[in-house]
Amino acid sequence: MTPEIFNSRRPCHRFPLGAVPAGTGVHFKISPMRSMSCSGAWLIVEKDGGGRETLDMFWCGMNGTDAEWWECDFFPQEPGLYFYRFELRTDRGHRGLFRASTGGGSEFSGDRLWQLTVYDKDFTTPDWLAGGVMYQIFPDRFACSGEAKTGVPKDRVFHEDRHDIPVWRPDEHGEVRNNDYFGGDLRGIEQKLPYLQQLGVTCLYLNPIFEAHSNHRYNTADYSRVDPLLGTEEDFTRLCRAAKEHGIRILLDGVFSHTGSDSIYFNREKRYGEGGAYNDTNSPYYPWYTFRRWPDDYDCWWNFTTLPNIREMNPEYNEYINGTGGIAQRWLHAGASGWRLDVADELPDGFLDNLRQSVKAADPDAVILGEVWEDASTKMAYGQRRRYLLGGQLDSVMNYPFREAILGFLTGKKAAPMMEIIESVVENYPPQVVRLLMNHIGTHDTERAITVLCGITGEGHDREWQEQQHLTPEQYRHGRQLLCLASLMQFTLPGVPCIYYGDEAGMQGCRDPFNRGFYPWKEEDRGLISWYQHLAEFRRSIPVFREGGLRVLYAKGDLVVYTRLNQAGEDAVLVAVNRGDDIARAQVDADFSQARFFSGVPVSQEIKLPAFGYSVMLLRDPKEA
Repeated sequence: MTPEIFNSRRPCHRFPLGAVPAGTGVHFKISPMRSMSCSGAWLIVEKDGGGRETLDMFWCGMNGTDAEWWECDFFPQEPGLYFYRFELRTDRGHRGLFRASTGGGSEFSGDRLWQLTVYDKDFTTPDWLAGGVMYQIFPDRFACSGEAKTGVPKDRVFHEDRHDIPVWRPDEHGEVRNNDYFGGDLRGIEQKLPYLQQLGVTCLYLNPIFEAHSNHRYNTADYSRVDPLLGTEEDFTRLCRAAKEHGIRILLDGVFSHTGSDSIYFNREKRYGEGGAYNDTNSPYYPWYTFRRWPDDYDCWWNFTTLPNIREMNPEYNEYINGTGGIAQRWLHAGASGWRLDVADELPDGFLDNLRQSVKAADPDAVILGEVWEDASTKMAYGQRRRYLLGGQLDSVMNYPFREAILGFLTGKKAAPMMEIIESVVENYPPQVVRLLMNHIGTHDTERAITVLCGITGEGHDREWQEQQHLTPEQYRHGRQLLCLASLMQFTLPGVPCIYYGDEAGMQGCRDPFNRGFYPWKEEDRGLISWYQHLAEFRRSIPVFREGGLRVLYAKGDLVVYTRLNQAGEDAVLVAVNRGDDIARAQVDADFSQARFFSGVPVSQEIKLPAFGYSVMLLRDPKEA
C-alpha cells in the first residue's frame, strides 16, 4: 500500500493533533514517494485575518523503501485560526500539496487548506458537565405541580386536555399569539427530579423561565422575574437546591439579543403603564433600542415587530446584564449553574467578552454554552470571523452539525461524509470545548427525532400538513429502532448527549409547535426509557466518555465503526452501527485480544452485524488501566 503523504488526523504526520494552546510547538511530517525526487519542501501557513509564514522542512530519513520523511516545527504564538498547506520541489517542478475533499488526507489538486485552531493557553472549561447527560425542558410542557399561582395575566388561554395539539392557527386578527398554555411549572419539574436522576441526567437546560407573554418566553418581558405561571424566584432557588441533591445542575436560557415589545423595557402594549422606550424618548430604556422613526419604525429581530432588537453594546444595557449584580450574575447567585445563550451569533464580540467576565467572576465553574448552528470554529457573522471558542467567550456550543450527521446517516446518507462532519468538529474545536458539546438530535426548534427518522420533515410543508403527521404503528416501530441507534451514537461520541424532553418516551411531531406537546406521563414508552437509562449507566461507568479521543475505523455505506480512546491513546470502547436493512460486514484494525462484549451483537476484527444491528465492545477494562 502506498503511504499517505500527509494526514492531519494521524500523529505520525501532525503532533499534537487537533486544536492547540498558543505557544505550543506543532510537529509536521510529510512522506512523499522516493520516486518524486523531492529536493525541497515547505510548510506554508496563513493566519486568518492576515499574515503568512513559510517554513523550511528538513529531510529526516526513509519511510520504508519507497517513501521518505520531511519535517518541521511551527510555533503559533497567538490565538486564532491558521490555515496551512505544503509545497514540494520535485523532478516535475514545484507542486502544492492540499487537503483532500474528505478526511484529513492530502492531494496535489484543488485549493483546500488544513485548519489549525489555536486557543488561549489559559482557556479552561468546567469539569462538572464532562461525561454527563443533559436534558432539555420546555417549561410549560413538562410537568405541572397543580399548585395555585398568583399574578398570572388574565389574557392567557389554558388547555384542559394535555393531549391537545398546541395552538398554531391565527386568531380573528390573523395573528398567532402563542398564548396557549398547558401549565407546566418549576414545582412540577422539582417533583420529577427522581425520574430525571434515574434517567442519568446531570444537567437540565431550561428554555426561558423569565416573565414573558408567550408560551415559549423568548420575548422577555422582565429579566428580573420568573414568569408567574412557572412560580417564583424562591421556587427557582428551591428547584436548583433540590436538583443538586439529585446530582443535577441547571442551565438557564439567556435571550439577550432582543426583548418582547410587550415588556417593561419597550412596553408597546402598555401592560406596564405609560413608561418604556415605545412610549417615552426619555425612558432609561430608550437608548437600548434602535428607532428609525419613533415610535413605530424600529429595528426588530428577523422583522418580527413583537421582538425589538437590543443594542447590546449600549453601556446601560451592558451594565444591566453583565455588571456586578446584573442579570447574568443574579441568577447564578439564585442557584443556576450557567447560561445557554440564544442566537449567540447575533451577540457582538464585546458583549460576549463582558458576559464571560461577569459569569466567571460570579462562579468560575458556571458553563456558558452558545446557540450556533454551523461550525463554530469558522463561523462568520456580520462580516467578521467569530472567536467563540478561542478562550474569551463561550465554553462550548449546541452541536447542530452533530444532529445533521447522525440523522443524516440513519436516514440514508452515506456513512463517510456524515462521520466526516463529526471528525472535523473534533479536529477543529479545542478539546475542552469538545468534551462539553451539547450533542442533540432534536430541540424546540426542530422536528422530533423519531419523526425525522421515519422520513417525515416539515421542510416545504405548511403547518396544516404538519399537524396531520402521526406515525402509524409500523412507522413508530421503525423509527424507534433507528432512535435507539441514534441515541447509542449520541451517548458514545465525543460531547455531552442532550435529550429533548419526551424523546426518551417516544414523543413525535413536526416543527414548532408540534414538537412542543405535553410530556405523556403514564403513557410513556417504558421500553424506550429503559434503553436510555441503560445508555446513561454505561456512559457513567466508562471514564473515556468524559473526554476521550475518537478514531473512526470504518465508515462506508450503511456501516460505521469507531472507538473512543483513553488519554494513553489505547482503544477502550468500540461501537459499530448498521443502519441498513441487510447484513453489514467489514474488517477493522483493532486489538480484540482482551475484548469484552457489552451490548448488541458480539464482534471481532471481522465485523458482521444484522439489519439495524449494533455492537458495543470493551477492548480492555478501563478500571484495570
